[in-house]
Amino acid sequence: MRTLAIGVGALVAGTLSYPAMAAPKVGGLMGDHAVVQRNQPIVVTGEAIPGEAVSVVLGGRSAQAKAARDGSFRVTLPALPAGGPYDLLVMAPSGTTELHDVLVGDVFLCSGQSNMEMTVDRAQDGFGQTMGSTDDQLRLVTIAKQTSVKPLDRFGTQPAWAAAGPKTTGGFSASCFYMVQELRKTAKAPIGAIHSSWGGSQIAAWMGETAQRASGRGAQADLLDLYARDPAAANRNAGLAWESWWREKTGDKPGQEPWQPQAVIDWKPVPRITFYENWGVPALETYLGMLWYQKTVTLSAEQARQLATISIGAIDDADRTWINGKPVGGRGGWDARSYPVAPGTLQAGTNVITINVENAYSTGGMPGPAEAMKLTFADGSSVPISDGWRYALAKRVSGTTPRVPWDEITGAGTIYNAMIKPLGQTGMAGVAWYQGESDTAYPGYAGRLKAMMAEWRAQVGVAQLPFAIVSLPGFGKPAVTPGESGTAQVREDMRHVAEADGHAALAVAIDLGDPLDIHPGEKHEVGRRLARAMGAMAYGAPASASGPRVTQAARDASGGATVTFDGVTGALQTRSAAQATAFELCGAEAASCRYAAATVSGNRVMLAGDGKPATRVRYAWADFPVVNLVDDAGLPAGPFEMPLR
Repeated sequence: MRTLAIGVGALVAGTLSYPAMAAPKVGGLMGDHAVVQRNQPIVVTGEAIPGEAVSVVLGGRSAQAKAARDGSFRVTLPALPAGGPYDLLVMAPSGTTELHDVLVGDVFLCSGQSNMEMTVDRAQDGFGQTMGSTDDQLRLVTIAKQTSVKPLDRFGTQPAWAAAGPKTTGGFSASCFYMVQELRKTAKAPIGAIHSSWGGSQIAAWMGETAQRASGRGAQADLLDLYARDPAAANRNAGLAWESWWREKTGDKPGQEPWQPQAVIDWKPVPRITFYENWGVPALETYLGMLWYQKTVTLSAEQARQLATISIGAIDDADRTWINGKPVGGRGGWDARSYPVAPGTLQAGTNVITINVENAYSTGGMPGPAEAMKLTFADGSSVPISDGWRYALAKRVSGTTPRVPWDEITGAGTIYNAMIKPLGQTGMAGVAWYQGESDTAYPGYAGRLKAMMAEWRAQVGVAQLPFAIVSLPGFGKPAVTPGESGTAQVREDMRHVAEADGHAALAVAIDLGDPLDIHPGEKHEVGRRLARAMGAMAYGAPASASGPRVTQAARDASGGATVTFDGVTGALQTRSAAQATAFELCGAEAASCRYAAATVSGNRVMLAGDGKPATRVRYAWADFPVVNLVDDAGLPAGPFEMPLR
């Protein structure tokens, strides 16, 4: 990019000259080597001097607009066919900004959590794929991680486009790269891939205020708005809500809860500040759940009178912190915590700090570092708080603790505000979505996904924007008996949303998982399946978008059932067995499901009856089901639950 500034005045009698004005700045994703969407109006936004006329020229087309009072401008160019490279010129009386090597083609947004974030060089065959990835007509851009409690018009770090090649592909999203690389084979146009993901993020963090309210999360949106105006008040409200949730779940009476200074529970000394799995305590080596931490600190009257901040180091995964029984803060994420201490919280003499830490995955606890743990006072002095801690196991409660809406990865739009909203009306051909692992404990994924899709489509101005959604692969101990599964429910919610939407399709990955790794390395096939789904929606490719898809489950005369699929290439096959695995017949009750003997013919699967009542059929209903049902194209049948007719 090059900017040319033009002076507002010339030398006057050899004495003074006015300073040069800044040329217009271009926002959004516009930049050198960018790809803009073909056959859609091209929106160029940015900043200029308030009131000045701004002209934009690209590919022989031009348009003009006037910068608003705040300096922002928005110029809409007529649609262009695929082509380039072009120079894009943004001209104003203050100067000209030139963007070089701009292509017109198809633009795809790839988003989600860590499985979308996994890079080519971390996936299987990463080195070989990176070395052979050179394609000047395939451009890549990654959005830097950032959050905001308010919607942003500009990215905190301006994204930079680059052509695919050995120096750029390795650090790009593997699933996204393999999808667009596959699409390039038939698209006959340049392709631009935008990667915007955040590991561990819940879908709520990717939903703006409109989607929050549409999915019944208006209270979270209201609390986030309060936090933007008055963080202390929002923290107090969140603390009181957490306390109410705890009493409802446990039956603890007010004044008798574990965060009260006088609470009597089975406290034990904390061996050292590190993850609790490293303490050498057998009961904690694989513990997932909540742990209480507590310590006392003695303060002088002068210290207690001052404003203060408590710093407790990193937390894995979420905390809620009290001093002398009064809530001071809490949130999710794995970074360091510092909370302001409201006046009147501290007292001369003994003060009791209590922290609830919840760990839902892998390591957990309060790992420090010790030197970061302290109370800091307004006069600059501090008191270390890294030693003398004790701990106790928390009562087991159903569900997970309430999370505050200003969290990074579990918030109410915190990622959307900073990593999707600044895209503005960037033209797109489709969106690939690979997320859901962090939502398996939270019912209602279908409503959140539907609301998010509607909001993103409204933002870019394409009501029928295609969404290709990865139906989650397996993870965890392979199932040996039927049971309930939050992961299976998320997959089912994805299926229902895709089928009802009309412009969405699944990339089924149920057979690509790893029981020991939530981040399976086989992303090449995920990308190919995303490309198949996107090809059917965005390009009208004749192949079925998702492979075998259930359409009907009907009772038969023997008390069994016949399950019918469409989207089958050739016929259904069973790998390495005469029967299809992972089919279940179920009654109305939750515990009534049992595995059923299943044989295959054409596009149907016949389930043998067992003399017990059956009202529904389930398939691959587990965190990690063992499946073997595919079609002649090698695509697996997708998981489902369906009532018997």
